[in-house]
Amino acid sequence: MPEYVPIELPENPRLAQNILHFARALRRAGLPIGPGRVMDAIRAVEAAGFTDKRDFYWTLHACFVNRPEHRATFGQVFRLYWRDPRFLEHMMSLMLPSIRGVQEDRTAQAAEKRAAEALLDNNVPEAPQPQDRGEETTIEIDATLTMSREEKLKTLDFEQMSTAEITEAKRMIARLSLPVKPLKSRRTQSAYRGRWIDGPRTMRQSMRYGGEFYDLSRQKHRIRWPNLVTLCDISGSMSQYSRMVLHFLHAVANEKGAGWAKVHSFTFGTRLTNITRHLATRDVDAALQAAGAEAQDWEGGTRIGHCLAQFNKDWSRRVLGQGAVVLLITDGLDRDDAGDLGRAMQRLHLSARHLIWLNPLLRWDGFAPKATGIRAMLPHVDSFRASHSVRSLETLAQAISQQTDSGEKARLMALL
Repeated sequence: MPEYVPIELPENPRLAQNILHFARALRRAGLPIGPGRVMDAIRAVEAAGFTDKRDFYWTLHACFVNRPEHRATFGQVFRLYWRDPRFLEHMMSLMLPSIRGVQEDRTAQAAEKRAAEALLDNNVPEAPQPQDRGEETTIEIDATLTMSREEKLKTLDFEQMSTAEITEAKRMIARLSLPVKPLKSRRTQSAYRGRWIDGPRTMRQSMRYGGEFYDLSRQKHRIRWPNLVTLCDISGSMSQYSRMVLHFLHAVANEKGAGWAKVHSFTFGTRLTNITRHLATRDVDAALQAAGAEAQDWEGGTRIGHCLAQFNKDWSRRVLGQGAVVLLITDGLDRDDAGDLGRAMQRLHLSARHLIWLNPLLRWDGFAPKATGIRAMLPHVDSFRASHSVRSLETLAQAISQQTDSGEKARLMALL
């Protein structure tokens, strides 16, 4: 909930017009607001009056917010639009890092940057329309440089990106998909052109006609979808990569029609944390903020073997049933004993249908499995791939769809 500050009303406030522009800013920020809600908001403010800011806030909140994930966005846009000068100055510093004012030096909260973008775009004056000069003007746009820039950004290392490039990379990651092929279940279902004859069903139907067989019932295998389980390292050496991967996991968890039965997400550093319910939030800013608050060991030490053993003990039977695909995102630099790590990896490999290890250290051409933790983990994975760029996340779908794709595992196993 935003902090309430006094509002000084001008002599001619034109409140209905201001509510209309406020609704446009909310729509740019992602709230589904149409003309009907704007009219309801104007009537509600007319009935409730405009004497107290708290009443005014909740009146508009009741008209424009109908989902829990929209509350943070509404609160930030409200503070910006209805003139909290210090907060507006702080949001401008988030949009333009060169601007500094009296705002506190703190990180942006959920939906703040998107609220600032929506409101600043709302205040940009419309471009003047060109005059009719009697003939049509043809404008040609060369998109060659744009495409080459996107291709370069896809292959750029996450740690080498600037703030603007990271923002653009997050937009590209939000559009990525991770489709999966369905699995054939041992259970069967009735089908007109099934592969096998359903004897019991055929006998039951024949009883309707005095035991005469007029048709043969057939059946086929049922189709089911596997689970996706992700284990993401959030230690100090994986901090920047983990943030980008979590953006990718949020897009996968909220993608409709991807085919996954369920998406389970865990983070680990010095302890294991389940963030599945947080990534199910539609607002990516609020989801990652809640996940970061839940994971208290962010940018801390690394105990891969201990955390994987805890996962095998507490969560393996719950989430790895019926052929789950496991994504393990870590650099493999562990403090624990290599023997314990190897045994935990072996059990995880036996419990999963397909185990894929994403390691950002593969971005180096001369990478070799010299670390003790990497040597203990490598034999127990099905595929070993990089995770340092947008391109590496795009090619992840190939490793999931093709069970024979081992990535760099074969080459590195020869070096052990």
